[in-house]
Amino acid sequence: MILLAIECSAGPVSAAITQDGKILSSAFSNVKVTHSETLIPMVENVLSAAKLCINDIDCFALANGPGSFTGVRIGIAAVKGMAAPDKKPCCAVSTLLAMAVRFKGENAVICPVMDARRNQVYNALFEAKEGSVSRICEDRALSCEELANELKNINNKIIVCGDGAAVFAPFAEKAQNVYIQKGELGFQNATGVADAAYSMVQSGKTVSPDELNPAYLRLPQAERELKLKHKD
Repeated sequence: MILLAIECSAGPVSAAITQDGKILSSAFSNVKVTHSETLIPMVENVLSAAKLCINDIDCFALANGPGSFTGVRIGIAAVKGMAAPDKKPCCAVSTLLAMAVRFKGENAVICPVMDARRNQVYNALFEAKEGSVSRICEDRALSCEELANELKNINNKIIVCGDGAAVFAPFAEKAQNVYIQKGELGFQNATGVADAAYSMVQSGKTVSPDELNPAYLRLPQAERELKLKHKD
């Protein structure tokens, strides 16, 4: 099975092609250019590198949130556009799960965090053990202080990753067992989306292109402000 995965839920954008779970080609960019400009050319490049065309793809996957409202929408629109003509199956992968599976070789609690502004993060907790990752809690939005207090009760090694790691780091600086992941592994990446999606395909957890929906966790800022005005 050949799978094409994309990740544009935050600042970086990436794409990856795998065959039966093995990476054939991948690309990653973290420059300040809108995903609408960079994503499709990147997909074309990874297809070319793998010597494939879009018709060779058996399944499409993307990180459908939480994350940037604009980024997630761009990703969903791109996957629908590629998958819909032949009604190819799709996988909607939690952005947080996609980050966590990249650490499945660890023996630790994986704590992906994405910056949700105002000292808040999107987060979920996972246990990495014996080459697999299991979910401890559902995706959620909470304050950095709340998350730091929760982590105090975990005795195992904790790996914090994601674009919210720098925001969260000051709240966990006194914790001896918290490790803030830096470098390439600290960012969201389509290789993680592909890994998680491959397991979903094996479990029969695919959807049609029409069924792809974002998982925002909270309303976009414009809608939140509108609700506040209505309350007044």
